[in-house]
Amino acid sequence: MKLYTSAASPFARKVRVCLLELGLADRVEQVEVGSTPLKQSPVLTAQNPLGKIPCLLLADGTALYDSRVITRYLDDLAGGSLYPVAPELWDILTLEATADGIMDAAVMMVYETRVRPEELVFATWVESQWVRVTRALDAIEQNNIGQLSGPLNIAQIAVGSALEYLDFRHADRDWRAGRPALADWQAGFALREAMQATRPGA
Repeated sequence: MKLYTSAASPFARKVRVCLLELGLADRVEQVEVGSTPLKQSPVLTAQNPLGKIPCLLLADGTALYDSRVITRYLDDLAGGSLYPVAPELWDILTLEATADGIMDAAVMMVYETRVRPEELVFATWVESQWVRVTRALDAIEQNNIGQLSGPLNIAQIAVGSALEYLDFRHADRDWRAGRPALADWQAGFALREAMQATRPGA
Protein backbone atom coordinates (compact mmCIF):
# COMPACT_ATOMS: atom_id res chain seq x y z
CA MET A 1 0.00 0.00 0.00
CA LYS A 2 1.06 3.60 -0.54
CA LEU A 3 0.10 6.59 1.62
CA TYR A 4 0.26 10.06 0.13
CA THR A 5 1.03 12.25 3.10
CA SER A 6 2.63 15.43 4.42
CA ALA A 7 4.59 15.83 7.63
CA ALA A 8 2.77 19.09 8.40
CA SER A 9 -0.78 17.82 7.85
CA PRO A 10 -2.72 16.95 11.02
CA PHE A 11 -5.09 14.76 9.00
CA ALA A 12 -2.19 12.77 7.56
CA ARG A 13 -0.64 12.56 11.00
CA LYS A 14 -3.79 10.95 12.35
CA VAL A 15 -3.36 8.19 9.76
CA ARG A 16 0.37 7.84 10.42
CA VAL A 17 -0.28 7.44 14.14
CA CYS A 18 -2.84 4.75 13.38
CA LEU A 19 -0.34 2.89 11.21
CA LEU A 20 2.10 2.75 14.11
CA GLU A 21 -0.46 1.93 16.78
CA LEU A 22 -1.96 -0.85 14.64
CA GLY A 23 1.41 -2.34 13.67
CA LEU A 24 0.92 -1.66 9.96
CA ALA A 25 3.70 0.86 9.30
CA ASP A 26 5.92 -1.67 7.54
CA ARG A 27 3.13 -2.51 5.08
CA VAL A 28 2.67 1.04 3.80
CA GLU A 29 5.06 3.15 1.74
CA GLN A 30 4.72 6.79 2.75
CA VAL A 31 5.06 9.31 -0.08
CA GLU A 32 5.48 12.96 0.85
CA VAL A 33 3.55 15.30 -1.46
CA GLY A 34 2.90 19.02 -1.40
CA SER A 35 -0.62 20.27 -1.95
CA THR A 36 -2.41 23.56 -1.30
CA PRO A 37 -5.75 24.89 -2.57
CA LEU A 38 -3.85 26.79 -5.28
CA LYS A 39 -1.21 24.21 -6.21
CA GLN A 40 -2.13 20.55 -6.12
CA SER A 41 0.18 17.66 -6.91
CA PRO A 42 -0.74 15.87 -10.17
CA VAL A 43 0.50 12.65 -8.57
CA LEU A 44 -2.10 13.13 -5.84
CA THR A 45 -4.97 14.30 -8.02
CA ALA A 46 -4.51 11.21 -10.21
CA GLN A 47 -5.65 9.21 -7.17
CA ASN A 48 -7.88 11.66 -5.31
CA PRO A 49 -9.87 14.08 -7.49
CA LEU A 50 -10.20 16.42 -4.51
CA GLY A 51 -6.42 16.80 -4.44
CA LYS A 52 -6.25 16.42 -0.66
CA ILE A 53 -4.06 14.40 1.64
CA PRO A 54 -4.03 11.85 3.10
CA CYS A 55 -4.84 9.36 0.38
CA LEU A 56 -4.20 5.63 0.72
CA LEU A 57 -3.58 3.65 -2.45
CA LEU A 58 -4.33 -0.05 -1.98
CA ALA A 59 -2.46 -2.87 -3.67
CA ASP A 60 -5.29 -3.33 -6.20
CA GLY A 61 -5.17 0.34 -7.20
CA THR A 62 -8.18 1.46 -5.17
CA ALA A 63 -7.72 4.88 -3.58
CA LEU A 64 -9.21 5.64 -0.16
CA TYR A 65 -9.70 9.15 1.26
CA ASP A 66 -10.26 11.14 3.57
CA SER A 67 -8.56 10.43 6.91
CA ARG A 68 -11.72 9.05 8.54
CA VAL A 69 -12.19 6.50 5.77
CA ILE A 70 -8.51 5.50 5.84
CA THR A 71 -8.31 5.03 9.60
CA ARG A 72 -11.48 2.95 9.62
CA TYR A 73 -10.04 0.77 6.86
CA LEU A 74 -6.71 0.33 8.64
CA ASP A 75 -8.39 -0.60 11.90
CA ASP A 76 -10.48 -3.21 10.10
CA LEU A 77 -7.42 -4.54 8.25
CA ALA A 78 -5.46 -4.94 11.47
CA GLY A 79 -8.35 -6.36 13.46
CA GLY A 80 -7.91 -3.41 15.80
CA SER A 81 -10.19 -1.88 18.38
CA LEU A 82 -9.95 1.86 17.68
CA TYR A 83 -13.68 1.89 16.95
CA PRO A 84 -15.86 0.53 19.78
CA VAL A 85 -19.24 -1.03 19.17
CA ALA A 86 -22.48 0.96 19.30
CA PRO A 87 -23.80 2.79 21.19
CA GLU A 88 -20.36 3.98 22.43
CA LEU A 89 -19.27 4.17 18.79
CA TRP A 90 -21.47 7.20 18.08
CA ASP A 91 -19.89 9.26 20.86
CA ILE A 92 -16.40 8.33 19.68
CA LEU A 93 -17.18 9.18 16.05
CA THR A 94 -18.69 12.51 17.08
CA LEU A 95 -15.59 13.37 19.12
CA GLU A 96 -13.40 12.40 16.17
CA ALA A 97 -15.48 14.71 13.96
CA THR A 98 -15.04 17.50 16.50
CA ALA A 99 -11.28 17.05 16.42
CA ASP A 100 -11.29 16.98 12.63
CA GLY A 101 -13.29 20.23 12.68
CA ILE A 102 -10.60 21.81 14.85
CA MET A 103 -7.97 20.70 12.36
CA ASP A 104 -9.99 21.99 9.42
CA ALA A 105 -10.45 25.44 10.95
CA ALA A 106 -6.81 25.65 12.03
CA VAL A 107 -5.58 24.66 8.56
CA MET A 108 -7.87 27.23 6.93
CA MET A 109 -6.32 29.92 9.15
CA VAL A 110 -2.88 28.94 7.89
CA TYR A 111 -3.99 28.96 4.26
CA GLU A 112 -5.57 32.40 4.64
CA THR A 113 -2.28 33.95 5.71
CA ARG A 114 0.13 31.84 3.65
CA VAL A 115 -1.69 31.37 0.34
CA ARG A 116 -3.70 34.56 -0.02
CA PRO A 117 -1.85 37.80 -0.87
CA GLU A 118 -1.26 39.87 2.27
CA GLU A 119 -3.49 42.74 1.11
CA LEU A 120 -6.40 40.31 0.63
CA VAL A 121 -6.17 38.47 3.96
CA PHE A 122 -9.60 38.56 5.65
CA ALA A 123 -8.71 38.96 9.32
CA THR A 124 -12.31 38.70 10.50
CA TRP A 125 -12.66 35.38 8.71
CA VAL A 126 -9.45 34.12 10.35
CA GLU A 127 -10.80 35.02 13.78
CA SER A 128 -14.12 33.35 13.02
CA GLN A 129 -12.21 30.13 12.40
CA TRP A 130 -10.50 30.49 15.76
CA VAL A 131 -13.90 30.93 17.41
CA ARG A 132 -14.86 27.54 15.97
CA VAL A 133 -11.68 26.06 17.43
CA THR A 134 -12.25 27.53 20.89
CA ARG A 135 -15.89 26.41 21.01
CA ALA A 136 -14.83 22.88 20.15
CA LEU A 137 -12.01 22.90 22.71
CA ASP A 138 -14.39 24.14 25.40
CA ALA A 139 -16.86 21.40 24.54
CA ILE A 140 -14.17 18.73 24.84
CA GLU A 141 -12.98 20.18 28.15
CA GLN A 142 -16.50 20.22 29.56
CA ASN A 143 -18.00 17.08 28.05
CA ASN A 144 -15.47 14.65 26.63
CA ILE A 145 -12.53 14.15 28.96
CA GLY A 146 -13.97 10.80 30.01
CA GLN A 147 -13.94 9.59 26.41
CA LEU A 148 -10.26 10.46 26.20
CA SER A 149 -9.49 8.03 29.02
CA GLY A 150 -9.30 4.27 28.90
CA PRO A 151 -8.26 2.05 25.98
CA LEU A 152 -6.91 3.77 22.89
CA ASN A 153 -9.57 4.84 20.39
CA ILE A 154 -9.71 6.88 17.20
CA ALA A 155 -11.07 9.96 19.00
CA GLN A 156 -7.98 10.09 21.21
CA ILE A 157 -5.71 9.97 18.17
CA ALA A 158 -7.73 12.67 16.41
CA VAL A 159 -7.82 14.99 19.43
CA GLY A 160 -4.11 14.46 20.10
CA SER A 161 -3.27 15.28 16.48
CA ALA A 162 -5.48 18.37 16.52
CA LEU A 163 -4.00 19.76 19.73
CA GLU A 164 -0.42 19.31 18.58
CA TYR A 165 -1.27 20.99 15.28
CA LEU A 166 -2.45 24.00 17.28
CA ASP A 167 0.92 23.98 19.04
CA PHE A 168 2.70 23.65 15.70
CA ARG A 169 0.91 26.41 13.79
CA HIS A 170 -0.90 28.54 16.38
CA ALA A 171 1.22 28.36 19.53
CA ASP A 172 0.76 32.08 20.18
CA ARG A 173 -2.95 31.55 20.83
CA ASP A 174 -2.38 29.29 23.87
CA TRP A 175 -5.20 26.77 23.55
CA ARG A 176 -4.37 25.41 27.05
CA ALA A 177 -5.54 28.56 28.86
CA GLY A 178 -8.68 27.76 30.85
CA ARG A 179 -8.64 24.09 29.86
CA PRO A 180 -6.58 22.31 32.54
CA ALA A 181 -8.09 18.87 32.09
CA LEU A 182 -7.51 18.85 28.34
CA ALA A 183 -3.99 20.21 28.79
CA ASP A 184 -3.16 17.48 31.31
CA TRP A 185 -4.54 14.79 29.03
CA GLN A 186 -2.56 16.08 26.05
CA ALA A 187 0.69 16.18 28.01
CA GLY A 188 0.34 12.48 28.76
CA PHE A 189 -0.92 11.42 25.34
CA ALA A 190 1.95 13.23 23.61
CA LEU A 191 4.37 10.79 25.25
CA ARG A 192 3.07 7.82 23.26
CA GLU A 193 5.72 6.45 20.91
CA ALA A 194 3.48 6.89 17.86
CA MET A 195 2.92 10.57 18.70
CA GLN A 196 6.61 11.17 19.30
CA ALA A 197 7.57 9.48 16.02
CA THR A 198 5.11 11.50 13.92
CA ARG A 199 5.70 15.00 15.25
CA PRO A 200 6.51 17.49 12.46
CA GLY A 201 10.28 17.38 12.09
CA ALA A 202 10.59 14.09 14.00
